[in-house]
Amino acid sequence: MGLWDRIFGEFIDVIEWLDESNDTLVWRFPRFQNEIKYGAKLIVRQAQSAVFVNEGEVADILGPGIYELETKNIPILSTLQHWDHGFNSPFKAEVYYCNLRRFNDLKWGTKNSIILRDKEFGIVRLRAFGTYEIRINDPKKIIFELVGTNQNFELDDIKAGLRNLIITKFTSIVASSKIPVIDMASEYEKFSKYIEEQLKDEFSEYGLELLNFKIENISVPEAVEKAIDERSSMGAVGNLDKYLKYKSANALENSSDTSSMASMGIGFAMAEKLAKSFEADNSKPKKEYVPEPFEKLYYIAKDKKPDGPYSIDELEEMIKSHSIKRDTLMWSSGMDGWKEAKDIEELKELLSLLTPPPLS
Repeated sequence: MGLWDRIFGEFIDVIEWLDESNDTLVWRFPRFQNEIKYGAKLIVRQAQSAVFVNEGEVADILGPGIYELETKNIPILSTLQHWDHGFNSPFKAEVYYCNLRRFNDLKWGTKNSIILRDKEFGIVRLRAFGTYEIRINDPKKIIFELVGTNQNFELDDIKAGLRNLIITKFTSIVASSKIPVIDMASEYEKFSKYIEEQLKDEFSEYGLELLNFKIENISVPEAVEKAIDERSSMGAVGNLDKYLKYKSANALENSSDTSSMASMGIGFAMAEKLAKSFEADNSKPKKEYVPEPFEKLYYIAKDKKPDGPYSIDELEEMIKSHSIKRDTLMWSSGMDGWKEAKDIEELKELLSLLTPPPLS
């Protein structure tokens, strides 16, 4: 440093910081090799704190205000070196400005999936992300624990470390909670508050306060999302028997032709069989379900309108009661058209056993 630089440095007697970056946590006044003039003005604005450091020790911490650097105003300065000869000589000290405002909308998120065991889906992988806020609550700690001799200490210098703290704590809490994946959305607020409380002490060790920690989303792989959607769909259907009958009835309203009525009959049969299979599945130990083949159902022509459908057992009773005769017109799915009962293969034997032959 030249002579003129030294003289110029000693005569600069206003110390202040105007932050233009909006992401600087701590800024050191650039007087590292110059001396501060006795009687200099120190300006500390709102949401700032000025820290005097001399030979590695904090001499004083000043809040918002305008200070004249004299021992009668700041007695602690008398302990600094070279404040002798009537305190008219300049002194050497470092002045750090700490930004005390909130730094909000900071992002956190998992780089890799968190693997945990879920009681409904087995082993699953989760990803999560959210936001949080911080502010300096102990200027002395942050200077000695994080800043050191840096000229500028910015958010980017600590984001990675803070994110690692959050992910470690988040992983531990979620894995030990044993809350099912499908119920986690209802627990976001509870998780957020709990994790924030657990992390406060760790942030405090660095002179920081953790605020407004939020979990915005916990996501699962696409395959698990699909399984959850399918389960939701089954829940929306509710009573499967009633649901299928309802759909068949709607089909009947929209069309009055024979094929629609036949489809309705098949729908009723499907509903009955599926409903029974679900009831049996819920009352017995879980095992692989193999559906039975559906019965063939028949319609009977009555007053020129289809009546039915009826199963083979029901038709047998109707033949016994003479409600069905050999020339009764009948139809079933797969037939080209209406046929007399005596021409239907499944009914020939029943008719021969249960009805007398025609009189000659």
